[in-house]
Amino acid sequence: QVQLVESGGGLVQPGGSLRLSCAASGISVKLFSSYVMGWYRQIPGKQRELVARFTSGGSTDYADSVKGRFTISRDNAKNTVYLQMNSLKPEDTAVYYCNRVMEGYQLKWGQGTQVTVSS
Repeated sequence: QVQLVESGGGLVQPGGSLRLSCAASGISVKLFSSYVMGWYRQIPGKQRELVARFTSGGSTDYADSVKGRFTISRDNAKNTVYLQMNSLKPEDTAVYYCNRVMEGYQLKWGQGTQVTVSS
């Protein structure tokens, strides 16, 4: 079974940066590289939202709230997806997850990684 493990979260001051990682295990490099992946975040009591993603054409797309501050990337040889987060704001505080963006074909959700932006 494919397992997603997110890491890299933590407590950071406003304006700071974090780099999140999402490592996939139980899947071949070839298959994982074909998956269109994205990063989601969830605040307690709210729906999970997609904040950064790859498109099927290999480009990237971002929610307006993070555009220009977040960058998604991947290393297929390592079955890993990254999220570089700069200029963090308190409203970026959430649990961050990665997964396939194709609804109905998503993998089992990982435990996520907590990001807290606070002074």
